[in-house]
Amino acid sequence: MQTRSCALLALFVFSLPLAAADNFYLKNGDRVVFYGDSITDQRLYTVLTETYVVTRYPKLDVFFVHSGWGGDKVSGGGGGPIDLRLDRDVIAYKPTVMTIMLGMNDGLYRAETEATDKAYFDGYRHIVEKMKAADPGIRITAIQPSPYDDVTRPPTFPGGYNEVMRSFGKWIANYANEANLQVADLNTPVVAMLRKADQLDPAEAQNIIKDRVHPGFAGHLIMAEGLLEAWHARPLVSSVTIEAGPKPKCSAEYANVSDLASANGGLRWTETEEALPLPFSAWKNDKWTSGPLDLVLRSSDVSQALNNEPLKVGGLKSGVYTLKIDGQSIGNFNNDELARGINLALLDTPMAKQAQEVYELTVAHCNVHNDRWRNVQVPLAPYNLPAVQSAMQSADELERAILQKRSQAAQPKPHQFELAPAA
Repeated sequence: MQTRSCALLALFVFSLPLAAADNFYLKNGDRVVFYGDSITDQRLYTVLTETYVVTRYPKLDVFFVHSGWGGDKVSGGGGGPIDLRLDRDVIAYKPTVMTIMLGMNDGLYRAETEATDKAYFDGYRHIVEKMKAADPGIRITAIQPSPYDDVTRPPTFPGGYNEVMRSFGKWIANYANEANLQVADLNTPVVAMLRKADQLDPAEAQNIIKDRVHPGFAGHLIMAEGLLEAWHARPLVSSVTIEAGPKPKCSAEYANVSDLASANGGLRWTETEEALPLPFSAWKNDKWTSGPLDLVLRSSDVSQALNNEPLKVGGLKSGVYTLKIDGQSIGNFNNDELARGINLALLDTPMAKQAQEVYELTVAHCNVHNDRWRNVQVPLAPYNLPAVQSAMQSADELERAILQKRSQAAQPKPHQFELAPAA
């Protein structure tokens, strides 16, 4: 049996990607507020974005607040007029980063007019100017509105309502250049995915955005991809390449491989990755998150763009091999598949299970904050009840405890890998 470590090689390979990771838009200590209407209020693309950040950069200290309110326009809505909304639901959290996604309600669900354009443009400028007056250093990501689904069903009027959203998006891109804002396009990639899904399975494609306005979980995954790509998100979770033989060799990015050994016609090694994958396998098996998720994954590049965890093993004798991680069988793969590479992020691995816990804790902290905000702070504000403040403080303490638990859950762990001829 030959034993070999590629830890030093892995550390050498890390040097370039780690420098590139500094291009990620979010920095240590950032406070991010997601602002928008009911699509943001769904807390789906926002939770998915937050989960990605926590799993891909587990050492990064970033705090997220989800401040969407159903029905909102650039003038405000059910949560109050725009200045109240911004003061209470954004500025109060002292954000260093803010995302704005508005427009679906501002177009009034009809063909574009000069009046609706003027109201939207003037209101959008007011939001940005007020935020910059509150903090000249704030970094704002202006989101081009997500689509109204005119793909899987015919438009309701000539041109379709999504053309209004696209027109708003074009104005946002021009204004962002003038106002020095970051831009994220959450319309184009979702429309492209819908077109592909509609070709593959027209009936199921209609379930991605059932009411044509509010995407389900799978649609929000593509929206999160659009935001994260604008933030220069890293596609790789990790990458490990092994060449089998009497003296096996390996190279690694964002992972440390040690104790690499040939054994029993296969290989074994210890691997510690720097990040966790998004738990695609858990989401596909959960009734609430699954829905048309498989169709969306087949109709988009989201796996490669956000969740790429390749393991390549070359030099194996012809045959089928069982991959085990921590004694758990992950799957059987022939030598050609292993040489081309398998994406561990799509499989039910111990790393994915760990990431699912991170996701569940992210949902929990968002729910606690939302209950505090929407069920205590806002509706009880007129009554001046002393107990309201203590109730909010208790909720804040619970949220901090959840976030501390999540930070612990997100830290990578060493895992024992074994690749052996299948029985």
